[in-house]
Amino acid sequence: MTGGKRRKEGRGGQKIRLTRGADRPPRGAEDARVLGGPDAAPPYFEVRPAQLSPRLGGLSALTKPGVRGFPGLDPAQELLAHTLRRDRVRGAVLDLSAQGGLLASLPGVTLHAAEGSAAALTALREAGIDAQAAAPGDDLRLSWTGRHETVCLILAGDRGNAYAQSQVAWAHACTPPGAALYLAGDRDKGFDRYVRQAGAAFGSGEVIARDGGMRVARLVRRPGPPPPSPSSEGYEAFGVRVVGLPGVFSAAQPDKATAILLAQLGEPDLSGQEVLDLGCGTGLIGAWAAARGANVTLVDGDLQSVRSARLTLEASGQVGEVIHSDVDAELGERTFDLMLTNPPFHVGRGVVLDVALEFIAAAGRRLRPGGRLYLVANEPLPYERALGALGPVREAVRTQGFKVLEVVRPA
Repeated sequence: MTGGKRRKEGRGGQKIRLTRGADRPPRGAEDARVLGGPDAAPPYFEVRPAQLSPRLGGLSALTKPGVRGFPGLDPAQELLAHTLRRDRVRGAVLDLSAQGGLLASLPGVTLHAAEGSAAALTALREAGIDAQAAAPGDDLRLSWTGRHETVCLILAGDRGNAYAQSQVAWAHACTPPGAALYLAGDRDKGFDRYVRQAGAAFGSGEVIARDGGMRVARLVRRPGPPPPSPSSEGYEAFGVRVVGLPGVFSAAQPDKATAILLAQLGEPDLSGQEVLDLGCGTGLIGAWAAARGANVTLVDGDLQSVRSARLTLEASGQVGEVIHSDVDAELGERTFDLMLTNPPFHVGRGVVLDVALEFIAAAGRRLRPGGRLYLVANEPLPYERALGALGPVREAVRTQGFKVLEVVRPA
């Protein structure tokens, strides 16, 4: 779904502590989500007010599962909004990581929101905020004319050095000379290092707000060219030439879980089958299926991942459709013979199963009778109960801290 050696975001072999979040459904509700008919409105897709801390009294934002910080807000965004209100920022503000659009509720602010998360874009548009799907490097001048005196960015240090560097270069390109960039992030995710890099390009700035590990810096842009943006990475695996853009899961090498899944599947003949790669990341799984004759649809909620997957298909000489979608929201009436997935289970810092459970619910909506789902996951993750609502669950393999689960939809 990293440039450089990105930490595996919910799909690696790290230790996992499972907690039941404030918005997790009760037992039994997960089965209902999976079995819901075409007219069902799963809680996952419901947009709702975000839970705000007391210091943000008078402000508001919408959110939904899949948005960082859900059911509240990302703490870096909270500190950013608090700082902008303290500084009495007014006028047109360009937010390059808008999430649920909290900054739009600041008095006197007209928010122009850029966001690569399909889930966050759903919340932004529900709130009536002027939002644009965008990722680092995009030229936003055609989206919003005029000068932005204030630009904001939350550094996603958990997506790796290359992605944070590409964010800094993008912010520089989007900030006019003399305008201010408010840069927010987590000290434990490299914030101080990235601020120094930004300062070398901007020319002046300092950290102006601290709250626990969260930081906000303000920099004023001097004239000059933007710093270089990291290039893509790539590798070959399972007969696929992968192109990994900065920030995309497993950009530099195949992750262990996906490798286990593909090794387990072997060399099937998928000729003529409709195959869905849900949460496609770099597109390795979908391109692998296309090379074995499948008609493939690749889906990811992260715009950078969607672009990476398209490049992977092209580099591998394969054909498929890659869709930017919050789980299966943009798939219309499509159904599939086979679904392959290595679902994410992190949103920001925490282990959150809402997105992964909705992947399973999507299989209930998308698999044809007799259709097959293969899901690979870390051993401790409790997906079997939800999968059992689709059909009998078989553990195809358990190795190296991972398991591959198979479900066949009853005919």
